Amino acid sequence: MPLIVLGVNHQTAPVDVRERVAVGETQLPAALRALLALPGVEEAALLSTCNRTELYAHTGEGTAPDLLGWLARQHGIDRDVLAAYTYQHHDTEAARHLFRVATGLDSLVLGEPQILGQVKAAWQQARAAGSLRTPLDRLFQQGFQVAKRVRTDTRIGAHPVSVAYAGVRLVRQVFAELDRATVLLVGAGDTIELAARHLVHAEAKRLLIANRTLEHAQALASRVGGYALPLPELPRHLPEADVVISATAAREPILHATTVREALRLRRQRPMFLLDLAVPRDIEATVAALPNAYLYTIDDLEQVIRENKASRQAAAEQATAIIDLAVEHYMAWWRAQGRQDSLRALRRAAEHAKSEALARARERLAGGEAAEAVLARLAHQLTNQLLHAPSTALRQAALDGDATTLAVAARLFGAEAGMPPSDDRPGDGRRSGDGPA
Repeated sequence: MPLIVLGVNHQTAPVDVRERVAVGETQLPAALRALLALPGVEEAALLSTCNRTELYAHTGEGTAPDLLGWLARQHGIDRDVLAAYTYQHHDTEAARHLFRVATGLDSLVLGEPQILGQVKAAWQQARAAGSLRTPLDRLFQQGFQVAKRVRTDTRIGAHPVSVAYAGVRLVRQVFAELDRATVLLVGAGDTIELAARHLVHAEAKRLLIANRTLEHAQALASRVGGYALPLPELPRHLPEADVVISATAAREPILHATTVREALRLRRQRPMFLLDLAVPRDIEATVAALPNAYLYTIDDLEQVIRENKASRQAAAEQATAIIDLAVEHYMAWWRAQGRQDSLRALRRAAEHAKSEALARARERLAGGEAAEAVLARLAHQLTNQLLHAPSTALRQAALDGDATTLAVAARLFGAEAGMPPSDDRPGDGRRSGDGPA
């Protein structure tokens, strides 16, 4: 089964590597087209989140497309360097991996719910780009069913936790007096909205929401009781912020060390806590070196997340059992497709033989030959043509003493070993096993 997953994630690569291979939403269609152009790739999907970038490919039998080389070339990274951070799964393990990702079992936060929406978005984008056909499309759809069942049948979703929740939890550990703090949120997507809601619950004093599209910031501010501002005004309001949480889809940093340094000067060096939840990162890494600036990235959430993981471990084991069963079902379906391909080929060959025989029969009838003679000749020729290949193979099997092939043939043609030849004749109205007419 030529199914491959190649990826990097939070377990195999640090954030500076993950951001280099991240694929933005606007880049996805071109990336999918480039993937499909690789020799041997028949289907492709691409999942890129803050914690992972993964290529899913269905390849032709006997082909081995260089997905790693493609990913390295796409992002200008040395192939051998990138190889140290990647993982590959094939066939059964590839299916298992997607199901684990969709259910949140492979997430930084065990069982986190946002990943399912991200997997669905990747599937929808691949469909829109025309890069999916039945096998990979079915794999994703079965993954959604598995995720739904895991959420329904286990407690993996009890006390929902997200990266945003873990981030706010870290903020509360470092900055104890949130009820006296001004928090500046940069972005207006799901992660920032979740963070805003957790901050409201934690009774943060004041929320500022900066976003490139002011209308989106205003809509979020109205839902959480914050104040909206356009992104260009970020430097002017930054000195007000005790806490900054950023999660945008920008490809380059939007908050630079020079801006933060000036804000700290205006704050008279009062500390500023900065949490960058974006990949690629929103906040320039050199900010961490500034006095009184405490910069954390998504990779710093590990400790907070470990505390949550223990409470979900039993549910994760139940989820694994559900996934194992779903993998078996998918693989059984895939194997059946191979058998059906053989059956379809057999039927095509039979239909071709029939069409040719009918064409010759019609020519003879048009030439004035008697209908009875034409029908007899048609039946004789068609029977010989359909039975020639299996008869040749069976004669050779008998000569070789190949009992397995002979037994399979007996089952296929409905004649058990040792049975006397049937007296049935075409057109006599009887078939083996039929009752009285």
